[in-house]
Amino acid sequence: MAKLLILLSIFFSTIAVVAASGSSRESHHFSRNLSPESMGFKEEKLSHLHFYFHDIITGTKPTTVKVAEAAMTNKSATLFGTVVVMDDPLTVGPEPSSKLVGRAQGIYASTSQEELGFLMVLTFAFMDGKYNGSSLSILGRNAVFSGVREMPIVGGSGLFRFARGYAQARTHTLDFQKGNAVVEYNVYVFHY
Repeated sequence: MAKLLILLSIFFSTIAVVAASGSSRESHHFSRNLSPESMGFKEEKLSHLHFYFHDIITGTKPTTVKVAEAAMTNKSATLFGTVVVMDDPLTVGPEPSSKLVGRAQGIYASTSQEELGFLMVLTFAFMDGKYNGSSLSILGRNAVFSGVREMPIVGGSGLFRFARGYAQARTHTLDFQKGNAVVEYNVYVFHY
């Protein structure tokens, strides 16, 4: 009987140790592989979005504000060193009165000494239709006077989780006196 109690004690102790070490590994892990389906994602799709970006520097309610510049910026033909914060409307058409579908919120900085080129760090925050509450993030170079500029989509939120793709920007109108611009965007994005 004593042998049986010792064997049972060893058996249950071993099970307890194995169970404790197994639960410890499961609750304290750095990474693990998941399938998209386990996260509720279905088939990946490619979407095309088309809208206009209104960059308003002048007037009573500018949507773009310079927040920093370098000591040499005013001597630079490219405004090198300028940092700008934006909260630009995104509309269906090029007219300012066109239907608002979202906002471009972020920062751009003049980063080229040779041509007018910006580093764009921005989020397209959508406020209408099925993408309401979703966003896309861009991080890339915008050579302003090129006919078509292409910038990468590096991520997103909401319906654009795990997004990747690119945005093509074309200047629709540019007021050289005021600096205001309307830019047409065609965005191609893979998402679930």
